[in-house]
Amino acid sequence: MVIEIGNCLVSTEILTEYFCCDYDRCKGVCCIVGDSGAPLEKGEKEQLSEQAGEYEEFLAADGREAIGRQGRFVIDIDGDEVTPLIPSDGRCAYSFIDQRGYTYCAVERGYCQNHRGLRKPLSCWIFPIRIKRLSTGVEALTLSREHLCKEAFDKGKEVGIKAYEFLKEPIIKRYGESFYKELQEAEKLLNEQK
Repeated sequence: MVIEIGNCLVSTEILTEYFCCDYDRCKGVCCIVGDSGAPLEKGEKEQLSEQAGEYEEFLAADGREAIGRQGRFVIDIDGDEVTPLIPSDGRCAYSFIDQRGYTYCAVERGYCQNHRGLRKPLSCWIFPIRIKRLSTGVEALTLSREHLCKEAFDKGKEVGIKAYEFLKEPIIKRYGESFYKELQEAEKLLNEQK
């Protein structure tokens, strides 16, 4: 089912399905698996360039090399601006792996140290919500059911956190407080209809 909030069509799965990252089990696999890099929102490629000094120290050597050869963003097969990938393993060029084998985002690490600029691409931060811009100008928000997040859906059920609740911060960053409150109201209405 789909509901309309503002200029967005929202899949009700975002309100009904449980989700909570289980990093100890997945170890950041979402930075590794995919057909192309992370989709970039308008202005994010510029931010990646402007704040390079804040995250470059956290880049892995192969990530630094991939960015040096490909640039801070690339155009994928669909014509979208995305982060570059490391050719040898398909990992996002902005990722790095720690000594335990956990994959992290260098951009986010720089943000956490300096508390300014781009935290990380919104498409990463808001995942597993996917945003698709329709030809009408409306945005469609759906919930990706990627196999790589199975543990996160399981953990969400265990701890009782809905996907939109877990992703409150990036939702508010992108759409604002009033949009988030409308999601809360929509969830209440859905629960009343059960």
